[in-house]
Amino acid sequence: MKDYKVESLIYYSKITLDSEHIAKKSKEDIQEKLNEYAKNGYQLTSTTSTSFGLAVYIYLFFEKDI
Repeated sequence: MKDYKVESLIYYSKITLDSEHIAKKSKEDIQEKLNEYAKNGYQLTSTTSTSFGLAVYIYLFFEKDI
């Protein structure tokens, strides 16, 4: 049997000269979530993202055997 978790992260676009500001910030947060879930025995199984208006939504899907 497996246990599943979904983590969602939301980032908002802002006016800046750095066109990669969302990528830079999300990298740090995603790595933090990966470390957090790995400590609890979860593995990342899938990811997806979507944008709506000025927001970018990133979904991380984790699973572990129980």
